[in-house]
Amino acid sequence: MSSTLSPADWPELGLSDWIDTRDAIHRWLQVAGKVRLRLAPLVNHYWHSTFYLTARGITSSPIPYNGQSFTIDFDFVRHRLIMAKADGGAGGFPLRAQSVAEFYDRFMSELARLGIVVRISPRPNELPVVVPFRQDDAPRPYDADAVHRFWLVLSQSDRVFKQFRAQFIGKCSPVHLFWGAPDLAVTRFSGRVAPVHPGGVPNLPDRVTRDAYSHEVSSAGFWPGGGPVPHAAFYAYAYPEPAGFADAKVGPEGAFYSKDLHEFLLPYDAVRLSPTPDDTLLEFLQTTYAAAADLAGWDRKSLEQKAAAAAASR
Repeated sequence: MSSTLSPADWPELGLSDWIDTRDAIHRWLQVAGKVRLRLAPLVNHYWHSTFYLTARGITSSPIPYNGQSFTIDFDFVRHRLIMAKADGGAGGFPLRAQSVAEFYDRFMSELARLGIVVRISPRPNELPVVVPFRQDDAPRPYDADAVHRFWLVLSQSDRVFKQFRAQFIGKCSPVHLFWGAPDLAVTRFSGRVAPVHPGGVPNLPDRVTRDAYSHEVSSAGFWPGGGPVPHAAFYAYAYPEPAGFADAKVGPEGAFYSKDLHEFLLPYDAVRLSPTPDDTLLEFLQTTYAAAADLAGWDRKSLEQKAAAAAASR
């Protein structure tokens, strides 16, 4: 079915236009994410630490604490950090231009005011150079319009990713936001154990990476860009990467394999400017998954909705 959305529903998001703001909220998300990481029960692949999309921004979902629960939300419509407890307690503050150190102090103070006391690792993860949160006192901008557009891109991507996810009946992750990159991701599993991951992700313990990739995966997501990719992009990769994956023919036009990242990339603008953005993104998700699954010999008949239904009808 063709998408009824217009390109205007997928807003422009040039990385250079908001990279300083992006870097600020990236670190703020890490502060909040580490609270969930510390308090939530451990789930394989570190799924207990991720965030999710809401109709207004990003949420931690309920975090257990002392027999109750609380949530942490980033409202990117009203531009507020919101904390809410199951007993009715509430807190938060405006999201605005401020240093990481100022955000960290306000965040931890609000938690303490609500009776939530938690110690987190005071350093960011997955960055080549890290400054502890409390020492990161450089002024940071907050471009509210760019942040809102970022959330709109995440929201649109989340919607299409969930459509793609629904076609798979094997083990599959939720559509969730990893605050380490940050990226919105959905991951399919073959069911087979994977070789031990070599690790080596900057400022991330190897045990985390090895747990995340304990089993064979085909993963896809959206990333606002950075480093060797100077633009927002959709990505897709396989672990372990099967022979021939880098040379696989995938769609749509504009998708390419990055030798730097060892994954396929589709520039966000290729989706945004497409007459049918949903279909363009679904083509990328499906063809990259099919390449990974076929080359690695996945049992697709037992893992995919349509294939399973077709086999059962025979």
